[in-house]
Amino acid sequence: MSSRTSQNRRPIMIRRAVARDAKRLTRLVRSSSAYEGKYASAVAGYRVGPDYIEAHRAFVAVDADEREGLVLGFYSLVLDPPELDLLFVADEVQGQGIGRLLVAHMQSEARAAGLDRVRVVSHRPAEDFYHRVGAVRTGTARANPPAVPWDRPEFEFRIPSE
Repeated sequence: MSSRTSQNRRPIMIRRAVARDAKRLTRLVRSSSAYEGKYASAVAGYRVGPDYIEAHRAFVAVDADEREGLVLGFYSLVLDPPELDLLFVADEVQGQGIGRLLVAHMQSEARAAGLDRVRVVSHRPAEDFYHRVGAVRTGTARANPPAVPWDRPEFEFRIPSE
């Protein structure tokens, strides 16, 4: 567990996700305003289940002042092949530095696992975010209908050794 502070001085704790987080993480994915309109089909039936949490390095950002730890965002890092599989921040707290904290934590986890790069297949509305947090555009992931009927930007985080 690590404790940090977001840009608005909100105390944030990043901890490993556990099975009981599954419903809250699924709700966060499905309710994301980045997936409204034509993008809604990509997350309509999406589920972050306890099995997914157990099989991946999933971490949640929670409000350290909340008794139950309000989930503000989360990410999932796949080690082989190295990929940031999921990264979501709750709509109501976007712009407060939580996504940046999650990316920094992911980079630390990747470094500890011996990775030197982490791939990200982004969602077009998140493209600017990935640029701002240091990801480098490497190409385009082609559409995969029917689940994802549009091309997506592909990025890479380069993980320097300490």
